[in-house]
Amino acid sequence: MIVTTIDPVTGKRLQDLEHHPFIVEGGGVARTKIYFESEATKQAYLAAQPDDPSLYSHNDTEFHS
Repeated sequence: MIVTTIDPVTGKRLQDLEHHPFIVEGGGVARTKIYFESEATKQAYLAAQPDDPSLYSHNDTEFHS
């Protein structure tokens, strides 16, 4: 399992992980535990809409508008 201790919403590196909320995403070797600074940043992360893959070409990661 991959563990990330940087809140993806605030960018803050977290200490004392047992006092922070987290989620687990993915499966297998890509399973990832993501810690958050607060319940509010966890909820903001969960509410965020994923990227629309139709905005990307098939062979690169450049944004196409």
